[in-house]
Amino acid sequence: MAVLLCLGSGLAAAQSLPVNVSASGNHAQVVIGSTSQPLAEVTLDFQDATGLSPSSLGVSAQQVDLLDTTLLARLPDASLTTLPSALPLLVTIEPPASGGLSFRDTGRLEIHTHAIPYSLGSSFRVLKAPLGGAFRDVTDEIAQGSVRARTTYGGFSQFLIVIDLRSTGAVISEKIGWLQGKVAALPLAERAAFNAFLADVQTGVATGNYAAALTAVDGFRARAQTRSGNFLANEWRATRDVTNHAGELVAGANTLRFSVAYLRDFGQ
Repeated sequence: MAVLLCLGSGLAAAQSLPVNVSASGNHAQVVIGSTSQPLAEVTLDFQDATGLSPSSLGVSAQQVDLLDTTLLARLPDASLTTLPSALPLLVTIEPPASGGLSFRDTGRLEIHTHAIPYSLGSSFRVLKAPLGGAFRDVTDEIAQGSVRARTTYGGFSQFLIVIDLRSTGAVISEKIGWLQGKVAALPLAERAAFNAFLADVQTGVATGNYAAALTAVDGFRARAQTRSGNFLANEWRATRDVTNHAGELVAGANTLRFSVAYLRDFGQ
């Protein structure tokens, strides 16, 4: 119901899909659609979760209207980012505040589907958005089988697989800008080192020195991991009363790395 409300009346034709959720320890599995012939399977692997259960995860899924104007307005570019007609799927992971779920650092999410075909250099991407908010690219891997779309998360909300035909350079700039915003929210003493890494990424991409750009991304990520806990807040809680700074930085670095490597390998 929350998804329908936040997307507005344009989703009147959206269809809720059955979800079968299993979860324990640091692992959760979600089967969307028929259990014998699922539309998609979503797996989540946490580094360090507490209180993980099917009910505390808060998963729902919908088959959405490809022409829904409210949803299209949330995409980065409605003319260049489009939903695949074979998989107009919106997955919402919105743990209830009273459910007791928390985790430290990051987790890994994979959407596996046979509904769309894999090809090398595919333009399929994972997008993420807060409830009712703007979607952004969070992809850190597109793999075979038929398609396995993967991302790292420091928090949750809504996920789509789309076809993204934007220039990779523009996507890289967007991801760097997002990370710069996250760095600006850190304690003052932490900002300079992270901003220096991002400046090196920009220089490497601008000059075509992708090895240097990737080294800078890796340095950014390693610093976030090293500073996690003692210097950077690193916990996400369903009560939404803390910010997982370290987890968000690591997740942002992973998706930035994907785009820089994609530009290096495919030049677009």
